[in-house]
Amino acid sequence: VQLQASGGGLVQAGGSLRLSCAASGLTFRINYMGWFRQAPGKEREFVAAMTWRTYATYYADSVKGRFTISRDNARNVVYLQVGSLKPEDTALYYCAAITTDSGNYYFEHSYNYWGQGTLVTVSS
Repeated sequence: VQLQASGGGLVQAGGSLRLSCAASGLTFRINYMGWFRQAPGKEREFVAAMTWRTYATYYADSVKGRFTISRDNARNVVYLQVGSLKPEDTALYYCAAITTDSGNYYFEHSYNYWGQGTLVTVSS
């Protein structure tokens, strides 16, 4: 599985962006797709995830109501709509996939495929 993230940029506080993660290769093996982020000087943290086949979604408390994860089934693209952005949302955002049968979507060690990061910078 190959993952290609895009869509980051510089945005003012209160603004929004749509991040994309294009999946290719053996996508039928994917069980979960997730987004994580890593702010400068901090550890990588869970942002959102969805099941590949049933579209169930999960969010970190810090982004609930502001971020939305979705999938374009025909194009194997997963989106993260990020809105009502705050300066503390500034981070490198990564998409990732779980293809194993076990693993908790919340933990980064569960993910066995990662895309490169896309940088979101929120100015105050």
